Amino acid sequence: MGQAGAFAAAAVVPAPSQPARRYKLGLQLFTLRAAMASDVEGTLKRVAGMGYQEVETYGFDAERIGYYGLAATAFAQRLRDNGLTAPSGHYDLNRFVSASVDDLKRYVDRCVEGARALGQAYITWPLLDADSRTIEKFKIAAERLNLAGAQVKNAGLQLAYHNHDFEFVEQNGQTGYEVLLKETDPALVKLQMDLYWIAHGSKLTPHEWFVRQPGRYVMWHVKDMHKVSRDYTELGNGTIDYTRIWPDTAFSGMKHFFVEQGGNFAQDSMQSVADCAAYVKRVLLPPRP
Repeated sequence: MGQAGAFAAAAVVPAPSQPARRYKLGLQLFTLRAAMASDVEGTLKRVAGMGYQEVETYGFDAERIGYYGLAATAFAQRLRDNGLTAPSGHYDLNRFVSASVDDLKRYVDRCVEGARALGQAYITWPLLDADSRTIEKFKIAAERLNLAGAQVKNAGLQLAYHNHDFEFVEQNGQTGYEVLLKETDPALVKLQMDLYWIAHGSKLTPHEWFVRQPGRYVMWHVKDMHKVSRDYTELGNGTIDYTRIWPDTAFSGMKHFFVEQGGNFAQDSMQSVADCAAYVKRVLLPPRP
């Protein structure tokens, strides 16, 4: 049985009781990257019309402190015009595993400036480049994460790390993810769990990761895995049973989640985003009686 199937079949160990929390419906804008490149305002309007309440940005112009071809202040206004907030953004911090610490600090200063303009609480480190995935490089990345995390925290914000599947490849009995969890300070570096990539590459279920460090997984990426190709697919069409994972929202520490589908759209990206929103509202965030 594949790992994604195991999510549905394995018994879930009950998590400690936590107060109920109402979550906002979030979207990682990378799903609509083509639409955002051609029509920022129209795309945000359609996103809000589907019921999304918050978005996660990707792409950051560090020279101009901008997003999607707009100054940060102008993009922030577009969000407000459509009743959207952006609690997190993906920033190109991965470039600084091999760059100098001074360059990292300068870049983080610019990230903080942009994040503040958008009202973001989280600056998220999105991945590691292909040449930075050895155990030794993971250790360097952990050092850089702690440095950036301290700088971000001093600015009143929080750093987070987003996983893919390469973190779970065993290297002489270790995985990069274990290195990152062990060698980063939980107070400085929170975690954004991508549940698709956990299903794709991890031997452990989400719950088993949550039990190791409860409260640290402050954001989730919510997307599904195609039953045959294991590519992306619309929520509810694949092998990841979110009804088994969702009870761990509070226990994990999750404060925000973002729907994302990187490709393999049944029709087009906009329709997939709409279908995913409908699934979340129907299955995961049904109206209270």
